[in-house]
Amino acid sequence: MTDGETRPVTRGRIARWWPAGAAAGVTAVLAGLPWALRDRLPDRPATHWSGGGTPDGSLPLWAACLLPAGVWLLTVLATSVRPRRSAPAARSWRVMTLAPTGAVLVGAQVSVVRANLDHTDWHQARQPVLGVVLIGALAAIAAVAAWRFAPRPAAVPAAAPTLEVPEGERLVWFSRTANPWLLLLAAVAGLVAVVALVALAMGLADPAGLWTACAASAVVALSGATFSSVQAKVSEAGLEVSFGPLGWPVRRWSPDAIETARAERRLPSQVGGWGYRISGLGTTVMLRAGDCLVIRPRGRRADFAVSVDDAERGAALLNTLRTRLPTD
Repeated sequence: MTDGETRPVTRGRIARWWPAGAAAGVTAVLAGLPWALRDRLPDRPATHWSGGGTPDGSLPLWAACLLPAGVWLLTVLATSVRPRRSAPAARSWRVMTLAPTGAVLVGAQVSVVRANLDHTDWHQARQPVLGVVLIGALAAIAAVAAWRFAPRPAAVPAAAPTLEVPEGERLVWFSRTANPWLLLLAAVAGLVAVVALVALAMGLADPAGLWTACAASAVVALSGATFSSVQAKVSEAGLEVSFGPLGWPVRRWSPDAIETARAERRLPSQVGGWGYRISGLGTTVMLRAGDCLVIRPRGRRADFAVSVDDAERGAALLNTLRTRLPTD
């Protein structure tokens, strides 16, 4: 057997086993680090700090070892239970979930051990604010790296649908989708914001708590109203996707900026939920399960998809417009 024949087998084995190896490595660090340094740690290491870096909670050494490792293993197990039909998306979603989670847990465990090192009483441990900032930065770096290097589906080879449009004839395609549950959430949040604002004006409760409730409810109401409906339009100008009752914000692609267009059935479980989702399949505006209009912007590695009715006709018109572009 030649090297060219054996190399794919080796890569396949690596692809199958590296996630398990990474999970085992993080588990070993979480459980093994405090135990390896047990002679330099108090019997009950400090594990929780209040403001100012003063500890206000501790755990037995065995619990300080096993609790973070248990949380990590439960996270690994939860992200591993995915439907087979969404396996490509599940792999990317799993990586992008586990990478920042593992970074936070490992960073926190290292910070806990460092704060307790060479102290005989857990009350003496101090947790610097810089440590918390570094943990957050480490999690952000891990999330960005996971998004950058997570496997993405390859570009779909072109068996792209097209329409027969007579020369000189212009066609425009529209489709709109709304999610009633997001609309209901926006309405309820808006009502809460109004009630909190009235209570503020009448002085019925503590302003500090009411301002927080009013601001949070207003943000939820605005976000829900904006992303509870979507409209897609295909014309000679290309694809235009607008959000909300006011048709704003808007995303646009000209025909020459689109590499491929197709219709594809997607589920919320494949893209990580409802709304404006970013996953291993790219960016998806998921307002209802079913057919989506999917485009691959030129020069990009990820797709953009929007869940609208009659997606196949919209994709066919886009491909027809692309074929009419002048060639150099």
